[in-house]
Amino acid sequence: MTSMSVADAIRTRRTVRHYRPDPVPAEALDTLIELAMEAPSSWNLQDRSLVVVTDTAGREGLTRATGGQPQPAEAPVMLVFVAEPHAWRADRSDIFELARGNQAWSEEFTAGFAAASTEFQQGLAERGLLREYAVKDAMIAASYVMLAATELGLATAPMNGWDEDEVKKVIGLDGRDDAAVALLMSVGYAAESRRHPGRRPLGRTVFHGAYPAR
Repeated sequence: MTSMSVADAIRTRRTVRHYRPDPVPAEALDTLIELAMEAPSSWNLQDRSLVVVTDTAGREGLTRATGGQPQPAEAPVMLVFVAEPHAWRADRSDIFELARGNQAWSEEFTAGFAAASTEFQQGLAERGLLREYAVKDAMIAASYVMLAATELGLATAPMNGWDEDEVKKVIGLDGRDDAAVALLMSVGYAAESRRHPGRRPLGRTVFHGAYPAR
């Protein structure tokens, strides 16, 4: 593991499409998984899960689900970030107990938080926004993984262009409407060197106070 600041990881990370066959050490993969689950989530619902795919059959299935993109075929590890829009309806007592045990939440705060978060989620449900919020939480976890992987000397690629139903079949969620695939990510050792393509000047993309008029 190299010593790297968060700023350095952000500036040096590149999306890699081609990988060496070298396996990802178990310790490094365990670290990535742990750090992914440390990511914040709305109302601490932790309404996101991670499916780690390393077997040949699973990666072949993801290759088909992504239309033949090279990452699942070459990278030794594929991560599927799953959003769980209905997690708030389930028993959350374990989350509350952990927070109280860590002296992060008092009994009074926990009771008020539980009621307020349920009310908030009900409002999202009425507006059809449950999936959107759960996907956001999954994407935050994915961002943590990309930066952590960079520090560990690993390459990643956040993937678009996949068939959600096909991905669900591969990871055991076939026919499940209570979960959504938020992102696929390849993890491994780069077999290519990618240069930074550059970013627009901040004046084109950063605005203070309000978004500019047309």
